[in-house]
Amino acid sequence: MALELIEDALGDARNGRFLATASDLAYLPQDRGAEEYAAKLGLKARLISVDNTQAFLATNDDHIVLAFRGTESPSALEGLKDWLLTDAVNLLMVPEGRLGTDLAAAGVGARFHQGFVGALAEVWPEVSQAVAAEMKQSERPLWVTGHSLGGALALFAGWMFHRQFVNVHQIATYGAPMIGNKPACDAFDKEFKGKISRYVNLTDPVPKLPTMSLIANSYGHVAREYKMGAADKADLFQGFLGKAADGILNATLIDDLWKAVLGLVNAHLMPSYHELLKKL
Repeated sequence: MALELIEDALGDARNGRFLATASDLAYLPQDRGAEEYAAKLGLKARLISVDNTQAFLATNDDHIVLAFRGTESPSALEGLKDWLLTDAVNLLMVPEGRLGTDLAAAGVGARFHQGFVGALAEVWPEVSQAVAAEMKQSERPLWVTGHSLGGALALFAGWMFHRQFVNVHQIATYGAPMIGNKPACDAFDKEFKGKISRYVNLTDPVPKLPTMSLIANSYGHVAREYKMGAADKADLFQGFLGKAADGILNATLIDDLWKAVLGLVNAHLMPSYHELLKKL
């Protein structure tokens, strides 16, 4: 099945499969990535890497695709533990720093995950300049995508492009965690109405994170969600609710919950998403 992008079709499975492949290839090093983007997607690609944040900018005469690298392997996913569990509520922040002014435009009450904002801030100057240079050569639809952490970064990048008056054609995420509270997500939904496709494997635990409280989690998701696969009969988080005092996880329960998350890691990886997308 040939992979292609369909410009005017939100949620089209062909777009979903194309951008899932772009997100998957974002895990490759520069040389191999460039070869695979050309062979599988017909795109000329280069890696943009600053500190711990990476993205591939991939282009042809018709499209610009920006694919953020996430955390795919179990060992790399372990590095998200503090972001997604231990420090999650403390890191829900009022916009500040390098990206603060633009994120503050989300409105009063909007709060964002500090770790994700900081990760994008590392690479944003290079990414924005690279996309601007491509647009100067020839204006084309800009597609922004990513898996896992890369999906969260794709959403924040989309917002930043919007604030710079760069038209974002569509954003697609795969297994992405939550990025902020409800006012923040509402602002994203308003600005990108009809442009976001959030693909979720129902057995993937990562889209249910971050959370420290199993009862009153302040984080939320942007629309539109495309649910794939079959949900587990037993809710992973509900299983820990009875053990938590007032719904708040202590250190031991956090460790136990994270072990359970890692036990479902295959549902989070890109091969699982590729298989489910074939059925759409």
